[in-house]
Amino acid sequence: MKDFEGKIVFITGASSGIGEACAREFAKLKANLILAARRLDRLKKIAGELEKEFKIKVNCLEFDVRSFDDAENKFDSLESTWKQVDILVNNAGLAKGLEKVYEGKLSDWNEMIDTNLKGLLNVTRVVSPGMVERQSGHIINIGSTAGHEVYTYGNVYSATKSAVKSLTQSFRIDMLDKGIKVSSVDPGMVYTEFSKVRFSGDEQRAEQVYKGIIPLSPNDVAEAVVFCASRPANVNINEIILTPIQQASSTQVYRK
Repeated sequence: MKDFEGKIVFITGASSGIGEACAREFAKLKANLILAARRLDRLKKIAGELEKEFKIKVNCLEFDVRSFDDAENKFDSLESTWKQVDILVNNAGLAKGLEKVYEGKLSDWNEMIDTNLKGLLNVTRVVSPGMVERQSGHIINIGSTAGHEVYTYGNVYSATKSAVKSLTQSFRIDMLDKGIKVSSVDPGMVYTEFSKVRFSGDEQRAEQVYKGIIPLSPNDVAEAVVFCASRPANVNINEIILTPIQQASSTQVYRK
């Protein structure tokens, strides 16, 4: 496994789920972490655990990726050494609502577009100039199988993840002569707070999403992220698509 000791990994949406799992996997490999999310209390708890267990340094940033100014100001507040980000994991994202387009809520649409698409752009725009200047770095975007094939009621969420797929491919071209790697990790069904958020906190309805299957764990996805990041210098993993064994596509799921 590649040596990450002394490297700086910046993870958005790090207070739970895939983001938290990525933090733990990189911490095991002795990377120093910048953890970003809106829930500072949870970030501090995670940071304390990782610093104690793995003897690494962790910097917590409380901001909303939907605000470019907020992202820029918080990043600018870091000491110069912390700004030399080696790996950016654009993980922050969500799904809201499960209605057909003619019944959709504008507030849900805006939240998904602003977080999944503009949030990814905002943070990348803040962090990537330093990578370009140093001619080194790796951007890893967390996409979804929904970005490869749509499903019923998935309209706007699928559209934002399709955009993540397109942006990842565009970033790859933009960075081609800069020595910067760009990857996407696109999971299917993962057991996180994803469905709970989608159903506005309705835990019973959220649990039905995973009924009869063994979904991916956040750690499964985090291991794929670390795999991308740990390849030799001449290797770029463009895209990883991973699903539970019982899920063949966004629409084909076998439930026991």
